[in-house]
Amino acid sequence: MTLPGTPARPFGAVLTAMVTPMSRDGEVDLESAARLAARLVDEGNDGVVLSGTTGEAPTTHAPEKADLVRAVVEAVGDRAVVIAGAGSNDTVHAVRMAEQAAEAGAHGLLVVSPYYSRPTQEGLYRHFAMVADATDLPVMLYDIPGRAGVRIAPATYERIARHPRVVATKDATGDVAAVPALRAATGLAWYSGDDGLLLPFLAHGAVGIVSVSAHVVGPQFAEAVRRFDAGDHAGALEVFSATLPVVEAMNGAGAQAVMVKAALELLGAHDNREMRLPNVAATDADVAHVRDALEAVGLLTTAGSAVGHDAAPTLP
Repeated sequence: MTLPGTPARPFGAVLTAMVTPMSRDGEVDLESAARLAARLVDEGNDGVVLSGTTGEAPTTHAPEKADLVRAVVEAVGDRAVVIAGAGSNDTVHAVRMAEQAAEAGAHGLLVVSPYYSRPTQEGLYRHFAMVADATDLPVMLYDIPGRAGVRIAPATYERIARHPRVVATKDATGDVAAVPALRAATGLAWYSGDDGLLLPFLAHGAVGIVSVSAHVVGPQFAEAVRRFDAGDHAGALEVFSATLPVVEAMNGAGAQAVMVKAALELLGAHDNREMRLPNVAATDADVAHVRDALEAVGLLTTAGSAVGHDAAPTLP
């Protein structure tokens, strides 16, 4: 597959870290996943990331992950890139995940730092290298020390960036100021891993975002990036600022998948908000908070009806 965008923006600009829809009895709902992926692409996403944190990767199993990739690739065809998570604190397991994702038709891999194990930088490097060696797919690293317990050091970034298949990173460190030097030293494409930091990351040289909130405000994020690229930074800020109620509601409690599933149910994009333990579905209070945010950005009427795609709020 030819990836969207340019070598400088290998996976496009706006990608959604997609939830994994479940049926009411807790099974992965492949039909709903396919519909959701197609909806996201229709709304301006350049791609979707499957089986990441928001996709409940720790509680879905290998056959389910492979089936999810197949269903989504079939749904979006060549209109968008499908990146599959290959993250584990067991390197051999991560390698198998990468191989299975490639066999299922994924276009790229998201490889998170091994969580819980807290490896040394040498261990981090070897883990990333082994997973990248396992397939011919391009790799996006994922640096999220708040969940992994370890941060990718600059020297490790420089070393792993020499691998021909490591082309990008999703940066959820919050350290915007570090981006210019790391980009210059590695040549990697930088993607914000924090919704609220999209514009600061772009200003420091990032090329896009892997987003939770883009489940709901993907068109606005895509427009903000377009305006930023065109030099209309004030316009980008205006568009982005209008999304802030959703950004806060999706991310403020630190339970992104929970809140996204509540939003999708409210919008009629899925018929439930089922999660797998240890995550639990959104409470009535959570749902009310999400509803308020959707109403604030014009995606839900005060009567509780979703605004149709054709009646989406006009961008500033």
